[in-house]
Amino acid sequence: MILRRAEGGALSLDFRAVRFKHPFKGPRASTDRPEMGSATLHAPRSAPPVEDKPGLVLLLDDEPLLLRSLERILRSDGHRMVLAENPEQAAAALGDPNLDVVLLDLFLGSVNGMEVLERLKRERPAVEVIVMTGHASIESAVGCIRCGAFDYLAKPFDDVHRVRTTVQKALERRRLVRRNRELEKELRERAGAPLLVGNSPKMRALVRTIHSLQRNESHVLLHGESGTGKELVARAIHASSPRAAEVFAPVDCGALPESIIESELFGHERGAFTGATGAAGLFRMADRGTLFLDEIGEISPTVQAKLLRTLQEKEVRPVGSSATVPVDIRVITATHRDLEEMVREGRFRTDLFYRLNVVRIGIPPLRERREDIPLLVHHFIAKYRGSAPHVEGIEDGALASLVEADWPGNVRELENVIESAMALAPGPRLRSADLPQRGLPSARHALALPELPLSLDAYERCALERALEESAGDASAAARRLGIGRSTLYRKIARHGLQLSRR
Repeated sequence: MILRRAEGGALSLDFRAVRFKHPFKGPRASTDRPEMGSATLHAPRSAPPVEDKPGLVLLLDDEPLLLRSLERILRSDGHRMVLAENPEQAAAALGDPNLDVVLLDLFLGSVNGMEVLERLKRERPAVEVIVMTGHASIESAVGCIRCGAFDYLAKPFDDVHRVRTTVQKALERRRLVRRNRELEKELRERAGAPLLVGNSPKMRALVRTIHSLQRNESHVLLHGESGTGKELVARAIHASSPRAAEVFAPVDCGALPESIIESELFGHERGAFTGATGAAGLFRMADRGTLFLDEIGEISPTVQAKLLRTLQEKEVRPVGSSATVPVDIRVITATHRDLEEMVREGRFRTDLFYRLNVVRIGIPPLRERREDIPLLVHHFIAKYRGSAPHVEGIEDGALASLVEADWPGNVRELENVIESAMALAPGPRLRSADLPQRGLPSARHALALPELPLSLDAYERCALERALEESAGDASAAARRLGIGRSTLYRKIARHGLQLSRR
């Protein structure tokens, strides 16, 4: 049985049948072995991925045979091991600043393992603790997780691979904690945040592209999902261009009614229509600067035709006027729509598309650059600290929940979640309980303990359904997430009457 924290602080249980008298059993037959593949929730049965670094692991158990068995298994992954049969023997290792993970038996003879867990999490909260016990129960599992344990393993172990991957996941969490601390220190030392926050490969590539446009004034088309920061990218392009000292004029084409957008862009003469008092329009206001047209796919065919003429002739004709006014302007457009598909369907002019699509830049969604989420979180905490000065940072568990969330609203949604959490947070560090659940899409996958009956079959079925959903019906991926072979997965699916279909 394994119980771990799910997104949003919820608890999830995964029960495995115990069928072996010895604490460990070797690998199953090759037909029951998960296939190798791309990175997934669980590592393959072979050695851990190259990027996984070994750590310092303390084994604290009063059974010498189990200690030696665990040592052989985990040392093969390159971990440095410390073995102890009681807390006295473990004292030196518990004080080692390099200690990463502790595998702790819940019953250490006359010593209560729960007391050791509470003291360790109080004195060394960043160290991850995996509790082991031969007397598993839901009550003890919940108690351990509430005390801060990373995971809960029932002895005897029916799968060596599960022990190894659990230790590896704990090490990954430990590295995230360290990174969290480093980012907090970095942001305290910096006077301000950059315009574009992120250090992922895709963000570095985006910054390089913007840098390459420093001496170029071609029109740019930005493509990205809603909330990815298209206007920020447009401002960065403008700020690094020869027009940086001139006006940057943004307009959301999707927010303006068709009857108004033409006047807003091109201006109008007094008396051109009822109530018209005369206006220069954004093209003339941004002369020698940059005009940013967000959601360009929303403009009507009439406005498309007039925009094309303005770009070709470099002059604008206000509504109600027969005269044209020359303009020198760079246009950056953005959309979340597929403009090429709209061109094929006749809903967007081909000539205008090619006029705008001189330089095309794709902006990655947040789910494709999760490594930037911690830096973004700390950036938003610093940004809104003026309205919530008591908030100084975020707890590691809450940050882990944010990193694992789906974020369909991308950076804009993440910012909203942080601002909302800071407004309601009672303490100096944001907790999982402070985060609005509507802002954590992946929290819907959490296996909420009170919602399931006290039945092993119910927990197993729930785990199967979740794995199939997160793997989009891919049997190999679902098996890797569950840490089982495909043949075992098929048997369990058939037993529970589930359907396996790719989406």
